[in-house]
Amino acid sequence: MTGFLFELTFWLAAPVWLLLILAPGARLTDRVAASPLTVVPVLTVYLALALPVAPELWAAVSSPDVDGFRELTALADGAGAIWAQVIAWDLLLGQWMYREARRLGISAWAMGPLLVLTILLSPIGLLLFLPLRAIRTAGARGTGAGTSPGTGPGTGPGTGTGTGTGTGTGTGAQPAAAAPGTGI
Repeated sequence: MTGFLFELTFWLAAPVWLLLILAPGARLTDRVAASPLTVVPVLTVYLALALPVAPELWAAVSSPDVDGFRELTALADGAGAIWAQVIAWDLLLGQWMYREARRLGISAWAMGPLLVLTILLSPIGLLLFLPLRAIRTAGARGTGAGTSPGTGPGTGPGTGTGTGTGTGTGTGAQPAAAAPGTGI
């Protein structure tokens, strides 16, 4: 049963990843990417795997050391629970990266490979995305586009009308255009 749940974990997340990578900008993709509920099925599997090893899991996280984690991951359910947790956090991270890229006007052609890398090696995907995000944020700040996280017209001085997410003040959030010659 543990082997099945281990495999199921990825397949529960795969449809969301496919939307983020293959259908960027689609209304369904944007709605799915905005929901934290995408991880609930994966976390359900996590609970099914974690409960049988709850004492070992608690020992590993309440007093972390490498030997405690080695003992936990030596158990099939322990390794499966850690895997499910990684899949859930990677998915949330990928959704955040997708939404930030959309907000900043980063090309889907640039984000597709970054999201695939995030599925496989999320720390590396994130480490490559963060400088790209910083460059786009700084560029948008310099032009007055794409920096206000407002949900509609900006409330501060300025001229933009914007369609960003969240709340805030400023000149209005408009996705920044691709940097000349970069395609991103």
